[in-house]
Amino acid sequence: MKNNVFLPTFFLLWCAGWTSALADEVKCFESRKGASEVTQRMIGENLPNVKCSPKTGAVLWWGDPFDGTVPMGDMPIADADYTRGKALVKPRSDKVGLLPLCGNTCHTGVLPSGFPQNKDSRQLIMMHQAIVLDATKLPHGRSAIWCLDCHHPKERNKLVDHRDNPISFDQPQKLCGKCHGEVYRDWREGIHGKRIGEWASTGTKRWFVCTECHNPHNVQHGERNRGIAQHQPEVAPALPKGMKTADHERRHHDSARH
Repeated sequence: MKNNVFLPTFFLLWCAGWTSALADEVKCFESRKGASEVTQRMIGENLPNVKCSPKTGAVLWWGDPFDGTVPMGDMPIADADYTRGKALVKPRSDKVGLLPLCGNTCHTGVLPSGFPQNKDSRQLIMMHQAIVLDATKLPHGRSAIWCLDCHHPKERNKLVDHRDNPISFDQPQKLCGKCHGEVYRDWREGIHGKRIGEWASTGTKRWFVCTECHNPHNVQHGERNRGIAQHQPEVAPALPKGMKTADHERRHHDSARH
């Protein structure tokens, strides 16, 4: 009889603990909200993998910038420059939940019926409207391109290059470089984009790939039209004890500007 009482009690306590853990789970985004979320967890004593901003939900700093990364050279990318350090990237495929099913369930080469298998014709797509409302008027490229310019016509869980060769979702820079060659070169040289890790030119760094910062389906973002959304800045830090204002900073900034 005691065992019969103990088991349900244990199960209820276990469920309560699991529910509490889920409630305490914290997620924040690294570069682009909705695309680069990371779950906060402890990787050492009093050391979280990331610290999340309570105001914006963005990552403020990384406890380990290489957490969850893989060597870029293992992808591989033949034209990347590895002579000045070791490049690491975070795989992107796991951010697209249905990606493994794309080429095996709906886009099998048979379904959906009537959908074009090449880039010669366009039509209004009734699915995926949460991503693109009207595929014939894609904001990216100002309607000059459409889905099959970037997605492989037969392998829908892959991107595509100019020669119809598949590109992994973990290597979007190879796709973006088709049109944005100058920016792609700047990204490879470290002029464009974001890298974190060791400061030394020969050190290990995490490279952020294009889609971690840019939304590939809508890159205009209103009047700015700069290809990347404006993030709300953090509030100014508290002044040191005894300092009532920061006017000296403002005066220095104004004089430097003039």
